[in-house]
Amino acid sequence: MNGLTPHGTYDLRGDIPYEAGDRHTLDVYSPKAQQSSDAPRPLVVFFYGGSWQTGNRQDYLFVGEALASRGYVTVIPDYQRYPETKFPGFMDDAAAAVAWARAHAVEFGADPQRIFLIGHSAGAHIAMLLATDRRYLARHNVEAGSLAGVVGLAGPYDFLPLQDATLKEVFPPDVRNDSQPINHIDGAEPPIFLGVGTADHTVDPGNTTRFAARLQAVGDRYELKRYAGVNHAMIVGSFGRPVRLLSPFITVAPVLDDVSRFIDTHPGGRRSDAAIR
Repeated sequence: MNGLTPHGTYDLRGDIPYEAGDRHTLDVYSPKAQQSSDAPRPLVVFFYGGSWQTGNRQDYLFVGEALASRGYVTVIPDYQRYPETKFPGFMDDAAAAVAWARAHAVEFGADPQRIFLIGHSAGAHIAMLLATDRRYLARHNVEAGSLAGVVGLAGPYDFLPLQDATLKEVFPPDVRNDSQPINHIDGAEPPIFLGVGTADHTVDPGNTTRFAARLQAVGDRYELKRYAGVNHAMIVGSFGRPVRLLSPFITVAPVLDDVSRFIDTHPGGRRSDAAIR
């Protein structure tokens, strides 16, 4: 994609393997050296969507560029998709990518104690399940409670019963209940930001509403933003900006600003007195 967030704001190291096997590579976007201070930067791991069946990290350069332009070291991994794997295979991949990011954070000028997970659509499901079902990260010696924050954009967090025949294959019956992030909320989650568009007809916004209600019920720290008129693709697309032709740049919705503020105001390791609503 061209003409998105400002160019020249990042250094890219691509095609890095985070473990052996197909689709186990990632790209790292680091803020340009002249932008960096002596302080370590927040570390973001972004998971893209695609119904757990499609998507490639190269398609999300605009996300890596946008986040790096805000001063965050950003890791975008690929992961196995259906039919290469089924749930929970892609969860194990995602956990391995987070573990790699933490282990190599200092190498890229990032703070391994200030990790944020961000996901869109199926990627938001992955990010939230890593935060709520701690078993995945624990297998890689990462405590989910050590995450500084998690951002979910237009995510499916409570999507049973399944109606789609393919998704019934992606999520086998014996593990289907465990696949729902809402089922694992217990009040010990890291700070959470939930963004959803009111015009989303791909993933029911009710997923976000129900997830937020459960977080509130157990006293978790969370923030919920509803973007009027924004659809499923626009909520992540707004990380970029249209090419300037005859009119000034415009931003579809202030999602990047809101996510940046969330990251900047959560240093990690501390619990605020009350949930943000």
